Amino acid sequence: MTKRHVSLPAGAEEGVTAFIERVDDRLSSEEDTCAVVRDTLVDLFGDRDAYERWRGGGDVTPAERVRLQGYDPCNATLESEYYAEKDERRFTRSKHLQWLWRQFDATPMADNIAFALRFRRMLANHLFADAGDDLRLFKGITFTYGHNIEIGDNTVVHDDVHLDDRGKLTIGERVSVSDSAHVYSHDHDIVDQTAVTNFHTIVDDDARVTYDSMVRAGCRVGKNAVVGAKSAVQGDVPDHHIAVGSPARSVKVKPGWEGVAEPVAERLTDRADERRIERDPPDDLDRFDEFERDLTPPDGVDAPEADD
Repeated sequence: MTKRHVSLPAGAEEGVTAFIERVDDRLSSEEDTCAVVRDTLVDLFGDRDAYERWRGGGDVTPAERVRLQGYDPCNATLESEYYAEKDERRFTRSKHLQWLWRQFDATPMADNIAFALRFRRMLANHLFADAGDDLRLFKGITFTYGHNIEIGDNTVVHDDVHLDDRGKLTIGERVSVSDSAHVYSHDHDIVDQTAVTNFHTIVDDDARVTYDSMVRAGCRVGKNAVVGAKSAVQGDVPDHHIAVGSPARSVKVKPGWEGVAEPVAERLTDRADERRIERDPPDDLDRFDEFERDLTPPDGVDAPEADD
């Protein structure tokens, strides 16, 4: 079933357009990004009077001060800021834009679809490595950095999706990523979880990654393929195949594509090593292990025998 065309009343449309164009122009200029993000959030949260009073030396409570300072991304940290191998030069601006994205989603205006989709699409043009035309990016989408994401034209990413671009993430054209899906591009060593390997993960043109599913780092979801709800993809899903389960396996080829698709196999092929990304931390990094675990296997202990 096709969708309806919906539009805002003329007055609302004029205000939305003017606001988005103003923020876009400022982000495209040489102006400090922190200042742009701060001003935008102060106004979106309706806190301009309190902010100006505080900046003018007026009395504020400790809680008010934390709130008002928090509009400035330079006064905040994100989880990805602590990752050793991040690109410091690119991350600085990405952090500021990601802060605007996340805090915008906490405003009431994030539920105004006609406004919010256009605002996020504008931000994506500044944040992602490549953002195609007519993207539809819904509420609650999170990502690691943002600048390692490429998304093609006419793709939709629904509510509460996590797009991990600690490695690299490529999403093609006309793709649908459903609510609460997770697409990863990094993995942790099974013994030492502080040892991270980055990969290039691909969701190809016309694919669907459906509700609450997971695509592991380094996998490829093929063209016109479908990942079923709550599935865990741990290998490549061939073009035109439907993969379901945990771990996911191909169960059939889409009707009508049998003549151009690979035969259904017992399991998905794991090609993640072919998409490994080498990204070493700087030599002068002050390393530490937040877990402080002893990872040395015990000596002289035999592995348990397998049951007959």
